Formats: sequence, structure tokens, C-alpha cells
Amino acid sequence: MNFLTEFYQSLISTAGDMAPIVVIIFGFQFFVIRRRMPNLHHVLIGFFYVLLGLSLFLMGLEQAIFPLGEQMATQLSDPEFIAGDKDISQLVWQDYYWVYLFAALIGFSTTIAEPSLLAVALKAEDVSGGTVSANGLRVAVALGVAVGIALGTLRIVIGTPLYYFIISGYVVVMIQTYFAPKFITALAYDSGGVTTSTVTVPLVAALGLGLASSVPGRSVLLDGFGLIAFASLFPIIAVMGYVQLSEFLAKRDEKGMEN
Repeated sequence: MNFLTEFYQSLISTAGDMAPIVVIIFGFQFFVIRRRMPNLHHVLIGFFYVLLGLSLFLMGLEQAIFPLGEQMATQLSDPEFIAGDKDISQLVWQDYYWVYLFAALIGFSTTIAEPSLLAVALKAEDVSGGTVSANGLRVAVALGVAVGIALGTLRIVIGTPLYYFIISGYVVVMIQTYFAPKFITALAYDSGGVTTSTVTVPLVAALGLGLASSVPGRSVLLDGFGLIAFASLFPIIAVMGYVQLSEFLAKRDEKGMEN
């Protein structure tokens, strides 16, 4: 009975979130374009599948993934767990290595699981004729998120202001944008945005807040937030770097064959 109640509430909530999208699409189709919706039957079935799938997906996240992620973040960032036999007052940033590893792994795994990233990656592979590999793009973005969140947790531990990292990161992005192939630039920027979606954001936010609340001298408000900014920034660097490295290796192989 509880399952049916929760499913009904999730269904209603998801339907309310989807309602503006449906109204805009059908409104423009009938009142601006003024044509019948092509394959209306398939479109309606597709909307039903999306509604049903998202409702079940969000229920699964709420009941399993989110509580488990918050619990893991709280346990790993507990000073008593990190200190071991040491005095808690003598902890240094190197002692939080389990936190950095967990942050990197949770960033990688949640990004791979992001439906929005999968959708963008498949479209990119389709329109590029296979030049951009869907799996390669997903792995590159996931590695970027992993590095970014791990670096973000390090920032929380050592207490460095957020803007140092963000400004430095975007300086790197601007330099890469100048040298990277033009076909990958827009896709790289979009890849940074689609990572911060349904799966990644709650777990990453929980990790940052849990870590900031347990590290002595850190403010939950000032230091606990900001990990999502790292998760958006570093995939841009990773995707452009992935393509730049691929081009460099391809040119090196060509030169090797000529010689």
C-alpha cells in the first residue's frame, strides 16, 4: 500500500513537472505552426513511457541511492573514522584520502548513469556520423566530473576560496577553446551542463554538505556548496582535452607512417 501511495505521489509530481513541456510543444504545434502533430499516437505513448519511467526512477533514487549516498558521505567524512589512532586536532588534508577517492568514484558512476548525458552522447554520435563516440564522450565527461568533485572535496578540506579554482578552471577552458577543434567546442560546453542533473546533483550536494559539517573550521554555507560548479566545469576541460589528445595521437601516427 505504501508503494502505491508513493508511486501515485511521484506520478502526480512528475506529471506536474512535465505539464509545461507538453503545453509548450502542443501549443506551438497547433497555434503557431498550425499543423497536425505527426505520429500523434506514438508521441502520446512516448510521453506516457517518460512519465512512468521518470516516476519509478525518482522513487528508486529517493528510496535507495540518495539515502545510501548521504550515509556514505557522512560516515567517510566523520573525523573519528578519518583520524583512526590520531588526534582529531592533528588531522591534515592527506588524511582525507578516502573522501577524495569516494568523491571521484561517485562522480564517475553518477555521471555514467545520467540519462541526460546519454541522450546528448547518442545524438552527438548520430549527427557526427560516428566521429564523436557516444561511449567515449560519456567516459570523458565522467572522468572530468570525477576529477572535479575530488578536487572540490580537497578545496573543502583545505579551506581555499572557491573562486580560485573556478577562475583558474575557466582560464584553462578559454585557452582550450582557442586551440580545440571547432566541432567539439559547443558539445564540450553542453557536456558540462548535462552532468548536473537528476542523479548527480543530490549525491554531490550531500557529499559537500556532509564534509563541510564534519571538517573543523568549515562553514556549511560557505564551504558546503560549490561541488556542482566543479562537476560542470571539469567535463568541459575533459571533453576538449579528449579530442585534442585524439588529434595529437592521430597526427603522430600519420607522421610515423610517412617516415
